Amino acid sequence: MTGDHPVFACRIPRSHPRLPTTSPLPHGLAAGSARSRPHPVTAPSPTGQRFTHLWACRARARDHGRMHFRHGNRAEGPRPASPDSRSLAATAAALAARLGAFTSGDSAGGGSAGGEGPGDDPERLREVLAAAPVGVALLDERLRWQYLNAAFTTATGLRRADLLGRAAGATAFAGALGILRRVLADGLAREHATGGPDGAGAPVPPGLRVRYRALRHAGRTTGVIVVVLDDPDPAREQLRELERARARLALLDAATERIGTTLDVGTTGTELAAFAVPRLADLATVDVLPPAVEPARVGHGASQRLHRVGARAVPALADALAELPRPGESIRHREGSAAARSLAGGVAVLTEPGPEDSCPAGTTSLLVLPLAARGRLIGLLTLGRTAAGPAFTPDEAALLGDLAARAATALDNARSFARSQGIALELQRALLSEPGNPHQNLSLASRYLPSGSSSVVGGDWFETVRLPFGRTLLAMGDVMGHGVEAAVDMSHYRSALRDLAGMDLPPHRILRQLDNVISADDSARPATCLLAVADPGRGRWTLSSAGHLPPALIAPGRPTELLRVPTGPPLGTGLGGYEQTAHPLLPGQTLLLYTDGLVERRDEDIDASLERLAALRLPTTGNLDELLDAVLHSLAPPPAAAEDDIALLVARPRQR
Repeated sequence: MTGDHPVFACRIPRSHPRLPTTSPLPHGLAAGSARSRPHPVTAPSPTGQRFTHLWACRARARDHGRMHFRHGNRAEGPRPASPDSRSLAATAAALAARLGAFTSGDSAGGGSAGGEGPGDDPERLREVLAAAPVGVALLDERLRWQYLNAAFTTATGLRRADLLGRAAGATAFAGALGILRRVLADGLAREHATGGPDGAGAPVPPGLRVRYRALRHAGRTTGVIVVVLDDPDPAREQLRELERARARLALLDAATERIGTTLDVGTTGTELAAFAVPRLADLATVDVLPPAVEPARVGHGASQRLHRVGARAVPALADALAELPRPGESIRHREGSAAARSLAGGVAVLTEPGPEDSCPAGTTSLLVLPLAARGRLIGLLTLGRTAAGPAFTPDEAALLGDLAARAATALDNARSFARSQGIALELQRALLSEPGNPHQNLSLASRYLPSGSSSVVGGDWFETVRLPFGRTLLAMGDVMGHGVEAAVDMSHYRSALRDLAGMDLPPHRILRQLDNVISADDSARPATCLLAVADPGRGRWTLSSAGHLPPALIAPGRPTELLRVPTGPPLGTGLGGYEQTAHPLLPGQTLLLYTDGLVERRDEDIDASLERLAALRLPTTGNLDELLDAVLHSLAPPPAAAEDDIALLVARPRQR
């Protein structure tokens, strides 16, 4: 500050448009760069002089964030734009008073507020106040919000849409309503600091100083000017830093609780978008690499084709969002767009939307964050805001970058799980596509139903092996666990069973040998298994069990019967001790083998579950697939998802 004319210096980013001017610089003040365009504004001086000259000059590129001033014939710049905050507040209040005079004059039907020159242009005043680093707002005599600049929304954390046109008592400033009324009544300026004993009920974060000044026009009070500026008190700054840290931890804790609740990519993407809107942004989209694309290392470029897995917008943008790619659809970001730049460099991009950006009309601030996990880029989180709220700040970008990193880990876990499940599912489908080829004297049907939980693939399996003398071996097993490992172990069990069945051993001897083979492999998982040898020629079933549930025998004119089979320990334990039993095989009988997913329920005793199966009245004639449909409809009816995988194998002797 120099001389009797306070100079208001504001920081202007490189992207700020050139401010127009129609008159030369006044005596005593000149821009220090010939390439800078001065912007003169006149306003009543808070020091009692007629005018204060406010100049916002665009700095040269190498002097980003600095201002060039010349007072008299002595150069004062370049230097950082950091004038005394109280002088800035006074000057900003004077400019706001000038703007308020225009508003009051217009509302009263009075025309111009007086004065000459470009400084008397209300649009010019709004432009300068919009670039001011001091928060400024105007309320009319009914204490309704009429104007607020960007610095005001940034400092207070409030949105324009939450204030403009509304009464102060119905907004977050309700706690300051008493101060506003007193200023309006007696015209005396007032001030308090937020977060302290004199700031009780203040609606803005701690560590700020709020000034209230009467707005006067034509000799009467027509409203209130509110100015918000930083309080340089170190203790208050420390309090603000602690508050920011607390808010950051609270945000990340909430994100951890709400994002990644399942191992499904689509669900996780939807959770991320829903978490961001409206809490953090007006618009959020989540795009990830297609499952078949291998992620590139961060900073080494990435595929421009992404798969949208989440999208959310506030109601004002809902129609525009519907015109963009929806979840489940592919998207390719244009060259030069913020998304393309973020993908190429693996960095956050904070910008204003351009024509190449894929975002709804009305979006005024855009933040694109890379979704990177384990050093690899897997997608993008795009956030947008409208003019109804403040633009994203670098501090917010850093905080939201932490959120994106947290969400990226959840998405990467879901991608990895989906990839492994896909492999396991293909393997299981190949293994369970059809049971083996039985003898012509036996009809077979099978069914596999994956669970409805996130564990798509389990270790359920079945097999049939043709034996000499018209006999057929039926096997039903369940490897403990889910996923690729369970599917691989399932394949191991089936291969070993085929080899041992070729030795024409009785069922209990097959189980004993199978237990020895599996227990010798320390990495193999235990499994239950039920073996049944169908011998229509001798009219006999021979059965043996390794910890598996009993088979169900369905006979004409009789209720469903659960056969009693000696049960040994699961395979892979190395304990042995298997026995077998025989049961008559009569014409028209049907034997049903199944895994525990058919009958077991979380809150039900297994005996009660088996009783439900035994109580079924099932058809003893007709197609075996229809019989399986009846079993599933009775015990696992759609659309309720099965709690565990279900495998079924049914056999019936053919009539001679």
